[in-house]
Amino acid sequence: MIEGLRKGLKSRKMIVICTIIIVFFFLISVLAPWISPHDPIKVNLAIKLQAPTLEYPLGTDHLGRCNLSRLLYGARVSLGYATLIFISSLGIGLFVGTISGYRGGWLDAMLMRFCEGVMAFPSLILVLGLVGIFGPGMLQLIFALMMVQWVYFARMFRNLVVSLKERNFITAARISGSSQWQIIRRHMIPNILPPVLVVGTLEMGWAIMDISAMSFLGLGIQPPTPEWGAMINEGKSYIRNHPQLMIYPGILIVVVVATFNLLGEALSERFGVKRGF
Repeated sequence: MIEGLRKGLKSRKMIVICTIIIVFFFLISVLAPWISPHDPIKVNLAIKLQAPTLEYPLGTDHLGRCNLSRLLYGARVSLGYATLIFISSLGIGLFVGTISGYRGGWLDAMLMRFCEGVMAFPSLILVLGLVGIFGPGMLQLIFALMMVQWVYFARMFRNLVVSLKERNFITAARISGSSQWQIIRRHMIPNILPPVLVVGTLEMGWAIMDISAMSFLGLGIQPPTPEWGAMINEGKSYIRNHPQLMIYPGILIVVVVATFNLLGEALSERFGVKRGF
């Protein structure tokens, strides 16, 4: 009992700390236009690769652009698009998985075989294939990541709904005359929210990693738009003499992704949700 109490207090503390850090980064992304000291895409070759000064707290890059401003706007791009991908994938997965699990039969079999077929391939390979078909760009990358990620949500929601639909309170709601949509909306969805919170935090971290990886490869955000992965790609040519051009965005990616993962672990302990669901 004492050990369980200690774990509960530890998970609560971790949730609070991680939430504060994530809220801080989201505030930065929202307030970037007002708190950035300079235009993040304005080129000034006269001050390229400048060391940190009062005017440029983190120095400038190879085109004389303010590193701090680009990092702040990079948070806006990375977090904003990662949130969009997560919400879109979650919405599609919730709809497909809930219908599949509740209706069952041939519809369930067909949808789950499709999801299993997609999940049989590494997600990165599928994303690269879709981006190769539609071409590089942020809209194409968002579409590719969304089309790959929703199947994982659908599979999870389907399994949760199957485990719930034979429970006594669902049977009671069915006997009382509630329609299928009322049962799904009032009883199914509220009971699968804790796993959604856990998976959501983990998927946000993976979405940021995917966006950064694709941008680093030149398949996501295109210059001159500031994005952390693209900034690492631009700075790799100067890694020997000016490694900070890669270190700054790399540290931010590690911090944000690690925070989302730690939050997911803490929520998993807090709600008693297993990672595998």
